[in-house]
Amino acid sequence: MMKILCIGAFSIASIYYAQTFPAAAIPENLKKNADAVIRRDFTTVQINKIDEIKYQYNTVTTVLNKDGVSKAAVYIPYEKGDNISDVKITIYDESGKKVKSFSKSDLADFANNPQGAFYSDNRILALSFTPAQYPYTVDFSYQITNKNTIFIPDFVPFTSTNVSLEEAQFKIINTSGINLKTKTYPSKYEYASVTESGGALDKTYAYKNIPAIEDLQLLPQPVKILPKVSFALTQFNLEGKEGSINNWSDFGSWYYKSILQPVSLSTPAIKAEVAALNLQGTTEEKVKKVYQYMQTKTRYIFVALGIGGWQPMLPDEVQRKGYGDCKGLTNYMKTLLDEAGIPSYYCVINSSPSQISFDPEFPKMGGNHVILMVPAEKANIWLENTSQQVAFNHLNYTTTDRNVLSIKQNGIDIINTPVYSAEQNKERQLLKVKVNEDNSITGEGHFSYTGSQYDYSLGLTNLTAKERNEALKSQLDVLNCEKIEMKNFINDRDQAQTVYDVDFKANNFSKNTGNSLIFRAVPIYSNPIYKTNENRKLPFEIGQSFEDEFEINFTIPQNYKIDEVPDDVTVNSEFGSYTLHFIKNEKQIKVLRKIHVNKGLYPKEKYNDYVSFRKKTINIDNSKILITKI
Repeated sequence: MMKILCIGAFSIASIYYAQTFPAAAIPENLKKNADAVIRRDFTTVQINKIDEIKYQYNTVTTVLNKDGVSKAAVYIPYEKGDNISDVKITIYDESGKKVKSFSKSDLADFANNPQGAFYSDNRILALSFTPAQYPYTVDFSYQITNKNTIFIPDFVPFTSTNVSLEEAQFKIINTSGINLKTKTYPSKYEYASVTESGGALDKTYAYKNIPAIEDLQLLPQPVKILPKVSFALTQFNLEGKEGSINNWSDFGSWYYKSILQPVSLSTPAIKAEVAALNLQGTTEEKVKKVYQYMQTKTRYIFVALGIGGWQPMLPDEVQRKGYGDCKGLTNYMKTLLDEAGIPSYYCVINSSPSQISFDPEFPKMGGNHVILMVPAEKANIWLENTSQQVAFNHLNYTTTDRNVLSIKQNGIDIINTPVYSAEQNKERQLLKVKVNEDNSITGEGHFSYTGSQYDYSLGLTNLTAKERNEALKSQLDVLNCEKIEMKNFINDRDQAQTVYDVDFKANNFSKNTGNSLIFRAVPIYSNPIYKTNENRKLPFEIGQSFEDEFEINFTIPQNYKIDEVPDDVTVNSEFGSYTLHFIKNEKQIKVLRKIHVNKGLYPKEKYNDYVSFRKKTINIDNSKILITKI
């Protein structure tokens, strides 16, 4: 993925240096659901000229327990050329008594490669500190001067759950003569609000007393709950490349000219590669052949070199070395298609489980991933270029249903990625189960997964046969399997589907009741725990629509008869639907089970209704079949 400029919301304010912030002074409402409390978070941003911006940070965080340690980590991300100064770290105990202090010389300096970067210009200074007891407080401040003015961080209260905030300020001083655009995004759920003061050249934004967001079931990402303020200079610098961002068109033209065009270079070797493919047929057929060829010869390795970590590797490097990150692999794939005479577009996207889109009304640098879009006869073709296993024209759940910045020579088009329906995000089970008198069952099954459920099963692709069996046994732990074997695993990269067969034997499936055996109508099921919450204060999000369709064929022992089969059931809800249907003859029972769940961001008032719907379907899954000895 592309580099994200990770600059936290810290600040420097000398008035607070003398304060020790005892833990007892934290308001009770800020301790609730909190592992850490941000006592003070002050940032001053001084924009001096198009290629000089100075950040002054000071953050004071009280860590309440071991789960809050990472939320007070002391680190400074930087790049070559950044000037870091005035580093001060002081640790206080629960009462506010000073325990220890550190300076810049105490910080370790190493490559900042959280994604396992193979090559990176990114560095990080970090302090290794092990607390003796909780709570404790970390007072951390520093200054850093940067020549890249394209990135000004958003001002948000915090970025994760179980963190609360006493006070934060973000002061921005602009003496550069360049217009600074700002936009405030209020909390849609009135969870918190930001205040604004000052004038055009010296403005301060602030938050106060914001309680922690509890890590609730089906909680949207905090970015969807909290307010934020965004900033963008209309003229900027990125590693010596100056540009303007008055609108998306301006920015797109600069992006194409400064970032993409210098590395959009083919070679005779690349021309020969494409010629050897002997492409024929429709655009889709040609693109598929090129894409699947590209997958066979490349692998993903994160690379953060080039213009601020945003410029792709040259196609020639990827072609020769056989690796690249999302930028390099996408640029290489685009170059192959260029040689085939097929237009395609480099698309910047926000990749995350919860859908995050760009604001069409507020252009700024952003995104953390790159994919490729190819216009075709029927519809746009979307290519995820970082996986050797993913299917052609398939985007996973972290990139569907949001917009992208499609970079073109004359600007940017903001377009939407596909939305997969519940019918497309499907699991299908076909089971043949023999019920035995000793309470065991033996069976065979055929499983298939498409859409986002294909994404979840794709991890099986690189496993050995033994590892697949272990993964399957864990997945089907409700069956208490004595043996289980996955067979005929196929990752269909043309249809975006995984399929496999299963042989299994499970003990203690049925229970004795006199001369009868009783057992579940749905043998393989998920068992999530849903709890009502009368005091929920935040919305809930079902990230993906999906559909599960099961067909279970039970064969009973010869000396038994079918005694009781549950009634057919249908449940309809705004959240989806569920059906359970039975067909029986003398020695066989066919069970047809289908659940359909609708994605969406729902208000908190409907959470218990959703829990009721899911509990009802789980209870029906637990319906029992009774067979009696003749």
